[in-house]
Amino acid sequence: MDLELQTALDEFSVIAVWSAITLYVLAFVAFAYDLSQRASLAPAKQRGTVLVGAATGAAPAPPAPEPAEPSLRVPASERSRRYWARLAIAFTGLGFVLHLAATITRGVAAERVPWANMYEFALIGTLLIIAVYLAALRWFDLRFLGVFIAGMVVFFLGGSAMSFYVEVTPLMDPLKSIWLIIHVFVASLATALFAIAAGLSTMQLLQARRERQRARGAGLAGLGRGYLRTLPNSEALETLAYRFAILGFIFWTFTLIAGAIWANESWGRYWGFDVKEVWTFVIWVLYAGYIHARATRGWRGTKSAWLSLTGFAAVLFNFTIVNLFFKGLHAYSGIS
Repeated sequence: MDLELQTALDEFSVIAVWSAITLYVLAFVAFAYDLSQRASLAPAKQRGTVLVGAATGAAPAPPAPEPAEPSLRVPASERSRRYWARLAIAFTGLGFVLHLAATITRGVAAERVPWANMYEFALIGTLLIIAVYLAALRWFDLRFLGVFIAGMVVFFLGGSAMSFYVEVTPLMDPLKSIWLIIHVFVASLATALFAIAAGLSTMQLLQARRERQRARGAGLAGLGRGYLRTLPNSEALETLAYRFAILGFIFWTFTLIAGAIWANESWGRYWGFDVKEVWTFVIWVLYAGYIHARATRGWRGTKSAWLSLTGFAAVLFNFTIVNLFFKGLHAYSGIS
């Protein structure tokens, strides 16, 4: 490809990345405002009940009963009522289009798949997180998760654009394989599914804490987190997180197998205890333990959520610390 055209395409990709980040920031703000609206509605009724009791000199009224249990599956007619949530999703969708354009033009400029260094890993990884989230919205009402997803994508994509960006370079010899396309893409897709599961597990922990407070009779303890009253219960959140984790685990298992096949093709052995190989296996063990413990050992509730978050923390450690500070055969960060 002509050098001038390559440069122009890469420059467009960078502009598209920062435009997408801007839209994701706007989505984060809109999602946060939507949560604040939820929080401002639920406690007001409870405060009103308490004040009436105080004015009449009677004993304070008990906490208002819980509303009908919110569902993760909400009819389209109900979903369309929340203006700020719809605006946030629109910003997210537009950001995704620009994000996709940035990824494609980076690949065209490089004349290869755009996931061969840290910057490009972040590009495709965050793109798939947004893609999985938008796809999940067609079946589940996960707008309450938008703050977590948009904030995480802004942090990792923005940080990578500032710290890990490198100009387009040819592939190193070990990367010239069909397994680059398969192995890295499937690993990125698994990471996206784990990210959704981690977000749901975080909300599960918050919801479980509120439920414990309410069970102890802490009537006003949860006023500052009124938005949690509009979310499904912790058990429903845990169940959905588990489903996403299982899907992610399936793809991560394939990642581990594909990586071993690629290692044999490149280096003549399936396993060599390289640091990246070890951490890929550690992540697999953590999620296997999480799935097994929840399914057969009764590790549900808070224990289950912490196992899910531990697995995702290992995924992030593998992407950041391992890539940057550990030397090995997988040192493809692109940063000198």
